[in-house]
Formats: sequence, C-alpha cells, structure tokens
Amino acid sequence: MNKLTTDEILTKDAHLIQSFANLDGLKQADARTAIVSAEGAYVTDSEGNQLIDGIGGLWCVNVGHGRREIIDAITTQLKTLDYYSTFYNFTHPSAAKLSEKIAELAPGNLNRVHFSNSGSVANDSSIRMLHHYNNRLGRPNKKKILSRIGAYHGSTHLAMAMTTPAYSDGWDTAAEGLVHHLRSPYAYREAEGMSDAEFLDVLAEDMLTSIHNIGAENICAFIAEPIMGAGGILVAPDGYHKRMREITAEHDIKYIADEVVTAFGRLGHMFASEDAYGMVPDIINTAKGLTSGYQPLAATIISDEIYEVISEPGAMFLHGMTYSGHPAAAAAALANIEILEREEIPQRVQTTGKIFENALHDLKDLDIVGDVRGSHFMMGVEFVENKVTKEPFAEEKNIGLLIAKAAQKRGLIGRPLGNILILSPTLIMDEAMISTVEGILRESITEVGKELRA
Repeated sequence: MNKLTTDEILTKDAHLIQSFANLDGLKQADARTAIVSAEGAYVTDSEGNQLIDGIGGLWCVNVGHGRREIIDAITTQLKTLDYYSTFYNFTHPSAAKLSEKIAELAPGNLNRVHFSNSGSVANDSSIRMLHHYNNRLGRPNKKKILSRIGAYHGSTHLAMAMTTPAYSDGWDTAAEGLVHHLRSPYAYREAEGMSDAEFLDVLAEDMLTSIHNIGAENICAFIAEPIMGAGGILVAPDGYHKRMREITAEHDIKYIADEVVTAFGRLGHMFASEDAYGMVPDIINTAKGLTSGYQPLAATIISDEIYEVISEPGAMFLHGMTYSGHPAAAAAALANIEILEREEIPQRVQTTGKIFENALHDLKDLDIVGDVRGSHFMMGVEFVENKVTKEPFAEEKNIGLLIAKAAQKRGLIGRPLGNILILSPTLIMDEAMISTVEGILRESITEVGKELRA
C-alpha cells in the first residue's frame, strides 16, 4: 500500500470532525498535524519529524507505543474469538479474566466490574447504576450529583453535565438541575493568603453547605478526579479526598473516583485513590491507561455493597453497550497490565515521575511561568502576563497554543489549554528524555515570551 503524502492526508481529512477543536481554524491545512507512526515514547508525523509524545496520545499510552505483546495479544484474540457480547447470559474468557484481574488490583471491596468503551460512558454508567440502586432501596429522590468547577468527566450528554460548565459553553447538557458544582480546588487562583489546611477547611465547608441546601436525601453521589486533568491540572490540598470521603460517608452519599486518567501508573500506582490519597471510594471509573490506548475500553468498578442491591431477585440490569467487554479490548488490557506489572512501571514512575515533576518546577524562574502543578507524569504549566499579580494573558493571544507550536517545532508535543500547557507523557520516559523535554520547554517558553514582550 502506497503511503499518502501530507497533502493527500489533509485533503481527505477535510471530511473528519476533530474532537474539542476550533473547527474553523482547522480549515487551514497548516493547522493540522498528521501522525503516521509511533514507537516507544515517540511519534512520527507525515513529514518525517520524530516527536516526543508529551501527551501520551491523550493521557493514555502508558506503556509506550508499538508494544508487540499487546499487538500480538489483540491479533491472537481476533483469530480465536473476534467478537461476542457480554449481554444476557454470555461471557468469554478474556472479559472474565480481566474482570477478575481488575478486582484483584482495585482497593477495598471494589470487586464488581462493568465494561464500556470510554471514560465518558464509564462515568455515565456509574450514575445510572446509583440511580437504579436508590430506586431499589425505595429512595427515588436521591438522584442529584455533586461535581466541581474545573472537573472533566467526559463529553456524553450526562458526563458533560458533570464536567465544569466552561466545557459546555454554547452547548446543552442533560438533566438540567441534576448536577451541583462545588467550589474548585484551584489553589493558585482560589486560595490567596491561605495555607493548605485553611483552603481545605473552606472546600469542606462548601461541600457541607451544599449538602445542607440540597438535602442529603436528594444526593446520590460526589464525583471527583484525584487530580483534575482537562480542567487545568488542578491539585486539591493535602487531605482533600480523605476529608471529602468522610463527609460523603457521614451523609450517605456515594463517592465516585474518576480515575480515567490517574489509574494504571500515571501517579505511580495502579489506582491512586487508596495508595496516593488514603481513601477507598464506592466506585472507581477507569479507561485510558487500562489498555494504554491500544483498544477502546473502560471499566466501572463498584463495591460489593452496591452490587448486592442491584443484583437482588427481580432486579434487571438494563444497561450495557454492544462492545462492552469486547474480546480484543479485554485481551489488550490483560497484556497491558502484564507489562505494567512485569516491568514494574508504576514503581519506576514513583522515581522518574518525581524527576519529571521537579524538572518542570525548575521552569518557574522564567518570566511568564506563573504556576507549575501536578504530580508525577501529570503536569501543567500556567503562563501569566504578570507573575506578581497573576494577571493572565488575554485569551486572544493563545499563549498555550503558541508555546505548544514552538515546542512541536523542537520535537515535543504538548497540549495547549488556554493559558496552560499540559504534559502527560508515556510512562517509559527516562531521565535523559526528561532533561530533553525540560530543555525544549525552556527554549520554547523563552522564545514566545520574548516575542510577546517585543
């Protein structure tokens, strides 16, 4: 098969609707990059440029690109059983083995697993399950959801309702009034003059006030990412998740941990909720790193207590998707987890991730870097016009995009988000590559800063 030229790819691409993109801006061919191959921590574009994959595909290529073990597992599975559903009374070996493995890895009594094919659907599924759970318990009014300003939980109609309002500007979301957004744990902008402990008290009081106003009898769940991702890499103060877990438990509100990004090694653990944050939620949702992006697969992992209610006699589980637990996706996940365990990648991330984190913090000496935040291989750099006043750059300057373009020119892909640049690379980066990333970012930020000040 002949390879397509860049022009041929982009001509055909005119029919493709990209996700979360300025579609009008993409009408210009030079605004798009065609990625044609990948290996390890690198991808290659259609012009032959090798680029460090600084966003891990999209938070997901944890074990790196081109892993033969996963590719071979998918191929072997397709040759054996290409597809069968996990509907009704049917199962198959790969889905069965994977559900057992996930239950083994998940904390506490989270022993029941429902598969879907995206993090958005996993988050939707957890709400549908809890609504049904409360119906079974004779609590039909206990349906509202607590989320947070700055959250990102997906782009399906319900998941977008749980996502920060900024992502639905000009768009409708499902179930108006179903979701209440709590105060954002955005310390750089929201905790001026406060210690971590004081800011935590403010956030806890906001939750308690919201529960009082809405009524605990009307709230089914609180959903939270361990670290907010697409909302700008927002890190809550120390002790936040444990404290919120205590408050929700006291008020009989289920805690949903959205670990779509953080699970399977990104923060140095298979799951971050207990190992990094000291609490066990009622539900964990995961996707991305579950297969390292090699196949679309997500999992909603629920407690035995929830499962017992929704599986009582006479309770039909009226939820599922055609591709839930797809054999090839389950095989990919099993092979991916085997690599993570055999190569001890989460354990390595506990060291290399901290090196990466510290390297990015070193950029704080640059004139336009206001804040560097995150943990391990989940980091964000926020740029400001004035470091003292924290005045942001005007939106039309597209500072994040300018720096992303400058970095890509030097061989690094980063994700722009307004005045922020997000880095979520593969987890196989070594110290030398981390140093290269820091150097590219330093040069790129310096160049753009000088142009802006000129």
